[in-house]
Amino acid sequence: MKKLEHLSEIYNLYDTYIIDLWGVMHNGIKLNADAIKAVENLKLKHKRIIFLSNAPRPSKNVREFLRKLNMSERFLENVLTSGEAAMQSLKENKFGVKFFHLGPVRDNSLFLGLEKNRTTLSNCDFILCTGLFDEKQDLNFYKDLFKSENSKKLICTNPDLTVHRGNEEEYCAGKIAEIYKSLGGEVVYFGKPHKDIYDLILKEGERNLVIGDNLNTDIRGANNLNIDSLFITNGVHRSEFKSEKDLTLLLINYNVKSQFFQKELCW
Repeated sequence: MKKLEHLSEIYNLYDTYIIDLWGVMHNGIKLNADAIKAVENLKLKHKRIIFLSNAPRPSKNVREFLRKLNMSERFLENVLTSGEAAMQSLKENKFGVKFFHLGPVRDNSLFLGLEKNRTTLSNCDFILCTGLFDEKQDLNFYKDLFKSENSKKLICTNPDLTVHRGNEEEYCAGKIAEIYKSLGGEVVYFGKPHKDIYDLILKEGERNLVIGDNLNTDIRGANNLNIDSLFITNGVHRSEFKSEKDLTLLLINYNVKSQFFQKELCW
């Protein structure tokens, strides 16, 4: 794994850049100025840029969020979310009709037009998990909730376990899915690192580079498709190592590999 001082060292090796949003381009509160400059330069070099996010919301909602962070409109051409990928399956009733929504109110946009199909946990065909309830942040609540209700499929629209909002760590839907599986439940995932979402964006013959801060999703997803990757270290795993020497052990612990690493994305 090679340390990159600047993305400009390798930009000409790839045609398409598949870039994570939260943890690379922003921290949930503000944009990363150096990352914006890197994307700006990639655009000037006529590279194809795709922002691939495990956000459990439609792509248009994430675009709107990025606008509020003052991201330029010219960067928002290609944004794909795990929520967007899940929406099609909901519309096709792939897992049944009636669902129980487990997640914050802000994610209700995921099932816009299907509100009539929302029901209770005991009456649903499947569980639609977009995260934790706003008022229930204690994981023990979900362990108790699933003890007697783990026979239905849980559809996880964000495989991430955690994310940092500024300096605060928050649990994601992937953490709830992990609990559900530990109690014997079946989970269906939408988003990175699962192949289906990459099928929506990859083009034959292009040279691709994945840029992300999550070893479980971004980097593992790249490994699953034999795509090169750039690991951003000052993201979700920032507290798991103290020096660059520890990085090799960190990747071994997660059973992944990455060709390059940077502390933060910069040109």
